[in-house]
Amino acid sequence: MKPLAALLLPLMLSACGLHPLYAGGGNGAVAQGLAAIDISPIEGRAGWLMRNALSDRLRTGAGAPVRYRLDVRLDDKLEGLGLLSDDTIGRERRTLRARYQLVDLTNGNIVLDATAGSDAGIDVVSSEYATIAAENTALENLSRDVADRMVTAIALQLRPKN
Repeated sequence: MKPLAALLLPLMLSACGLHPLYAGGGNGAVAQGLAAIDISPIEGRAGWLMRNALSDRLRTGAGAPVRYRLDVRLDDKLEGLGLLSDDTIGRERRTLRARYQLVDLTNGNIVLDATAGSDAGIDVVSSEYATIAAENTALENLSRDVADRMVTAIALQLRPKN
């Protein structure tokens, strides 16, 4: 019975409508589309981190001709959450939100207009250095997380429609 199930499983999966996103590897339509994206400059330190994270994930400059432009606007907020008995802040929340548009350079159409975001909690400790280091680490991690979300949405948009 098990050998029969093993033979029928691939047939059942092919009928479910799922298709691999990165079919064809580096030569596939999605990978080629991602490599053909030029990222516009993004303001500030958060923008520098975001642009680097996106470049790493999109493989920009991999030799593909540029077909798309990615415009990104960031909103980076750091706010105090918890007050201690001595009226000092005991916890902070860092939020990074990105509003982005993928523009097709061949005709100027906006292919994707979306937002992505993430947030992190930070403990405020007595050492100012440690708190600043935690805030910076949170921004780095948030940049990578938001970049992952953006690239996933872009890849879904660029996949071939069947």
